[in-house]
Amino acid sequence: MNPLSRYALSQPISRRTLFKMFGVGAVSGIVGYSRFSKPQPTVFQQDSLDLPHWLNRPISVAVIGGGLAGLASAYELSQRGFAVTLLERAPQLGGKIASWPIQVGDETFMMEHGFHGFFPQYYNLKSLVTELGIKDNFVDLKFYSVVYRDKYKPEVFRPSHSAFPWNIVDLAIASPNRLTWGINLTKWEHWQVFRAITGFQTERTFQNLDNISVAEWVEKEFPRGLYDLYFLPFAKSSLNAPDKMSVGELMQFFHFYFFGNPEGLAFNGTKDDMGTSLVQPIARAIESKGGKIITGATVREINCSQGKIASFSYQQGNGGSDVPFWVTRNDVIADDKMEYFGAGDEVFAAKSGGTEAISLTCTHQGCTVQKQANGEFHCPCHGAVFDADGKVVKGPAQRDLPRYKIVQRQGDRSQLLAATNSPQQTSAETIKADYYVIAADVPGVQHLFSLMTGDIDNRVQTQVAKLSIADPFAVCRLWFDRDFEWTQSWFTSLSGYRLTDSITLYHRIQTQFIAWAKKTGGSVVELHAYCYKEKEFPTQEALLATFQQELYEIVPELKEANILHRELVNQKNFSGYPPNSYAERPQTSTNIPNLMFAGDWVKMPFPCGLMERAISSGLLAANEILHREGLQRRPLLSVNPEGVLKI
Repeated sequence: MNPLSRYALSQPISRRTLFKMFGVGAVSGIVGYSRFSKPQPTVFQQDSLDLPHWLNRPISVAVIGGGLAGLASAYELSQRGFAVTLLERAPQLGGKIASWPIQVGDETFMMEHGFHGFFPQYYNLKSLVTELGIKDNFVDLKFYSVVYRDKYKPEVFRPSHSAFPWNIVDLAIASPNRLTWGINLTKWEHWQVFRAITGFQTERTFQNLDNISVAEWVEKEFPRGLYDLYFLPFAKSSLNAPDKMSVGELMQFFHFYFFGNPEGLAFNGTKDDMGTSLVQPIARAIESKGGKIITGATVREINCSQGKIASFSYQQGNGGSDVPFWVTRNDVIADDKMEYFGAGDEVFAAKSGGTEAISLTCTHQGCTVQKQANGEFHCPCHGAVFDADGKVVKGPAQRDLPRYKIVQRQGDRSQLLAATNSPQQTSAETIKADYYVIAADVPGVQHLFSLMTGDIDNRVQTQVAKLSIADPFAVCRLWFDRDFEWTQSWFTSLSGYRLTDSITLYHRIQTQFIAWAKKTGGSVVELHAYCYKEKEFPTQEALLATFQQELYEIVPELKEANILHRELVNQKNFSGYPPNSYAERPQTSTNIPNLMFAGDWVKMPFPCGLMERAISSGLLAANEILHREGLQRRPLLSVNPEGVLKI
């Protein structure tokens, strides 16, 4: 039996009751919301006692990972008097929202890992923005469009002040496709779907729906229009493909972005790049309180003793580790001449049966480089080129690819050790702290655990090993010598294309591109592919060709324009949420007493998504440390934690 059927049948409801529920008066009574009164965010974590806010004794915290989660954790703890050290492997802070300079002709622009929208229900992220006094760094995009390749008219979402069911009513009134939704609530299977998406309860929903993928769920008796119009584009915007995403996770995603809040789907963008608008202000706030930030830092070894982390060592410069660590064979990208180990952005290559390996992690921004027919390694993200020995031939990378010895092999696993002649090797530094926060991405945290020595908790090791990585994400940004008419939102989701999932008009949003377009008459357009299949697009050339072909279909006027410049960012390090993963997902607190986790892969106690999930997890990790030190925790906000129709 379908798990959703078990869920629904365990709580029977008569047809008569169903009709009563969907009378206007009955619905109003059930949800308890006024049409004209906007519900407020839910306070998740607030101490009832009036506790001290600031530390009065020296306590140190080391945060590993300088993305949003690590920045949020380091920010909160530094403001409370903790001695914070934040380490980031890349040259720039920000992780998935990092930005870096690129050269386009005679001008320098800031490039990013793609456009990011700031939704109004990002309550915890908004609270940081308010504290930092940087509200003016954001621009209101007014409305949000979803454009379909075939069959359907565009959907337009605007700011809202109504919660369920009135947001559904408003959507139905505004939708030009409402007659094609295909949902019939007198049909039992359709009622099951509706109740699942409007009756979210974290534990019950995941218990009943985490063992099936979205693709499997919609195969039978599912309203086709509802799937095409909303489920498919919004599932992919979670950066997880429907065939690999848990239904429980999708229900959480829908609840957070629509059914559990009255905010609507309109959002803000940043006036400048993310680094300038958000990352740098957080970093300055950390340093203003004595926090230490170290970039370009590679962790070499994490020492554990008596069930706790005792210290770790790191080096700046070359990314190679002179401490042996284990990696697992990667069969997905194997070929006859080479064997590969690791996954995501921690991949190593060696000649079949060879005794040496080379890191395929670009030393610029951590993308995975690709071996070319001439033996060189090319970075598909930002254009760096390395020779067959891993030495830099062309920037923006400044450091060579680290090389390793294969010390021993055990089945599909190999132990690597940095080669003694690895160039640019630097001396190691050791950090000892009272608390440690690991806020790396999934490949990063798994690699960190491979560096642990000593007494390590098996339960935590197993949880980390089971974390998943989503299908790869690609961004193509193009500079054209002419502008074009565009009636949809400046960031628009696209559905029905083979590769492209969204389009962003940067020359309408960010100041540097607005100024360039005004001066030249050109345009800057960005396309996203949220979770494409590697077998369909195995090379940079295949991605670029398809992006360009689909862009000309989306904006025919650009066929006559000249491409002045293009950038491709291609990563595989986004968190995956596959079926049967929720139960084993690590939480903030771990069985290692002085170790906290932060990141969008952490199991969260309230609904949240994307950037808000990262920020909230970092603040949750900080709160745990504050609580242990007897300090007042930061109140964390969430949307209504449960759906209204939880019956």
